[in-house]
Amino acid sequence: MKCDPELYRATSPSLAVKPRLIRHLFLPPLIIALMIGLGYIGFWISEHYGIRSLSENGQRQLELHARAVESEISKYTYLPSLLELETSVSKLLADPSPEHRQTVNDYLEGLNRRSRSRAIYVMDTTGRVMATSNWRDVDSYLGEDLSFRAYFQNAIRGQPGRFYGIGSTNGEPGYYLAHGLEEHGKIIGVAVVKVRLEAMEERWQRARLEAFVSDENGIIILSSDPARRLKSVVPLRDETKEKLARSLQYYWFPLNELQPLARETLSEGVEKLTFPANSELVSDDENISYLSQTRPLSDTPWNFTLLTPLQDLRREAINQGILVAVAFALVAFLLIAWNERRKVIATRLAAREALQEANNQLERRITERTVDLRASNERLKGQIRERRHAEETLRRAQDELVQAGKLAAIGQMSTSIAHELNQPLAALRTLSGNTVRFLERGQLDVASTNLKTINELIDRMGRITASLRSFARRGDDKGQACLGKGVNAALQLLDGRMKNTQLHCHFEEVQVRIDQTRLEQILVNLIGNALDAMQAQPLPELWLEGEAVDGKYRLRVRDNGHGIDAEARKHLFEPFFTTKPGEQGLGLGLTLSASLAAATGGHLGVEHPASGGTAFVLSLPLVSPTPAEPI
Repeated sequence: MKCDPELYRATSPSLAVKPRLIRHLFLPPLIIALMIGLGYIGFWISEHYGIRSLSENGQRQLELHARAVESEISKYTYLPSLLELETSVSKLLADPSPEHRQTVNDYLEGLNRRSRSRAIYVMDTTGRVMATSNWRDVDSYLGEDLSFRAYFQNAIRGQPGRFYGIGSTNGEPGYYLAHGLEEHGKIIGVAVVKVRLEAMEERWQRARLEAFVSDENGIIILSSDPARRLKSVVPLRDETKEKLARSLQYYWFPLNELQPLARETLSEGVEKLTFPANSELVSDDENISYLSQTRPLSDTPWNFTLLTPLQDLRREAINQGILVAVAFALVAFLLIAWNERRKVIATRLAAREALQEANNQLERRITERTVDLRASNERLKGQIRERRHAEETLRRAQDELVQAGKLAAIGQMSTSIAHELNQPLAALRTLSGNTVRFLERGQLDVASTNLKTINELIDRMGRITASLRSFARRGDDKGQACLGKGVNAALQLLDGRMKNTQLHCHFEEVQVRIDQTRLEQILVNLIGNALDAMQAQPLPELWLEGEAVDGKYRLRVRDNGHGIDAEARKHLFEPFFTTKPGEQGLGLGLTLSASLAAATGGHLGVEHPASGGTAFVLSLPLVSPTPAEPI
């Protein structure tokens, strides 16, 4: 190859100066502008991902502390109804004599001391306090007319009375739980338990947690920061303020609105709020930004809000932005120095490279072809490895998705299971207290009967928890299961939701080719969906019908619910598709059930009977072709 002398001829001085002058004039401002831009991008990305990480961690903290508040509120709900079992209370309401009043006062005083509540008192049907646990105090409720309180008005109508307010007697806040006392189907009075919730605020303060609870009116009733208490998180209209002032729910507090300087909604229930600095919390005058996460509390119209400060995150994001800008400036300086050095070396080696180019061209082509072939071979091997890895990952993901579906089903059943456990627990408390009295009176037969009843309740609770543990175990792709055992386990898990459901069982005791726990999961999903579909039915009925067909056993789960509309039928087995309102369903139950059935050679289908309702048909291979006796 010949070298062209014109190609390496030096450029004239007049032409070489202008590009260099332009480069020196415009390059520094360009680098500074890029530094600022990249620094801002680094700051924004760091802040964005930092807020997302704080949101994920805050969601776990939000759930933990919200459940703690729910537990604190719900542990006293049974207490007012216990007074229906005390004969002295009914005697007082029938005959309000001083002797009966003193007897009930003493009983309520002892009960209040044992339950660690703030006060327990009994009112007649006019709303006047007949007996109270604080009868010894100067500011006792005895004789007070509390008929204007909302909890009394709800309880006297036979509804649960739940109310948070500030006492009109001593100005002390508390949570009131009221229950109408019945005798022969008629309400003869109201029992009220007052609970103080300030202990949760103290725990939040010790843990340096910034959180608050707002009630149905949007008023903050509990807060780790006392300055926020009894302020409104939503604007209150004048008529609302006047109504609350007449009810004396918050005594005479002004109920000012808690107004942030800035508010940015990130997602549902998640906001970024900016408040003016509080001199008691920080030493400077800068505004404070928080990540606000809110979720409603179960069984109450209240909301729990967790505030996560963003000051440290913002400082870290600024540092990240500065680091990115400095790193870019350093890299730009190194690139400029390297480019200048490269130009010098390139000028010296240009002639030598031109002479060697012809000799190296052929070798370069051969090397390139060899590299291409080697790269193609490596890519082919990599694709094989990736496909094998993808198959393994898919199998693991399917197993994890199956377990997630089981845990989701357990989460959906937690309310009914908690209800099933709360009833035996309340009965255990009542029976144990009565047994002590019978033993003291020498009535051993009655005490023995109570103890047997307590054992039966404990066995019942054990069966519930044993079924839950068995259901939560991981399954296997291979194995065999007993259909009757699986149905019994599923019905045991869903027992709390089937109290008013009429069950019809017509199937054989057969062995099918599927893991026992996976069969139970499929049955829990199908029966649970049927129960959800029949919630609005006055007389819900559930049919479990089976038959053996061509070496497989077909179990038909049919209900008399509202059925499935034509549009929803098209997407019934698609992942994350659900017809349940709100957050009651994940949309994975039918998809997982169909996948588990198909993995064993079975099938899950759906029928829409002309008589109404829905029927899901589960077909699984039989271990033995001869079925057992029907059950």
